[in-house]
Amino acid sequence: MPKQFWKGSALLAPVPAALVTCGTADSPNVLTIGWTGITCTRPPMTYISVRPERYSHDIIMKSGEFAINLTTSEMCRETDLCGVKSGKDTDKFALCGFHAVPAHEIAVPIIEECPVSLECRVTEHKLLGSHTMFLAEIVGIDADERFINEKGRLDLAKCGLMAYAHGEYFELGKRLGSFGFSVRKKKKKRPVRK
Repeated sequence: MPKQFWKGSALLAPVPAALVTCGTADSPNVLTIGWTGITCTRPPMTYISVRPERYSHDIIMKSGEFAINLTTSEMCRETDLCGVKSGKDTDKFALCGFHAVPAHEIAVPIIEECPVSLECRVTEHKLLGSHTMFLAEIVGIDADERFINEKGRLDLAKCGLMAYAHGEYFELGKRLGSFGFSVRKKKKKRPVRK
C-alpha cells in the first residue's frame, strides 16, 4: 500500500502525558510534558524537553531537579490545564486539587494523585532549537501501593495510564503481551499422576 511523504515533524506517538513537578515544597510548580522518555537503563536515565520561555525552565535550570509524574485518564482535564496555564501567575496545584508530597531523594515535591513518580537529578542540559533537553538520572521511584501486586511488582495495567498522540489524549488499553513473549518457550505440561 503506498504511503504519503510528509516533511519531518514531531510525530512520534504515543508519548506519556506526564506532569513534571519542579520548585520546592513551599513553592511547587507543575507543567505538562510530552517530550520525555528513557535514554539508558544503567544508570537509569531520562530526559524532558522544555521551551526556554516556559516558567518552569529556569526553575529546573537553577535547582537541577524535577520529578516526572505519570498521569491517569481520570486526570485528563487537569493534565491539559497544566499544559496551557503558566505557573508564573497560577497556582496549578491549587487549581487542579493536587497534593504536593515530599520526594525521598530530591527537594522537588511529587504529586500524590499520580500512581508513579520518577525522582530525577539533572546531569546535563542542551539547547536543541525550540527546546532545552534536560538529561537526568532517575534517583528514585515512588509507586502507589494500590498498584503493587502480591509478587511485589508494579501492575501498570491497573493504573489507567494516559498517553498523548499528536494533540489528543488517550487511555492506554489492554495488555497484548510482555517483552520477549514472541520467542518464549511454552511451559511443558506435567503429566497427571494417578
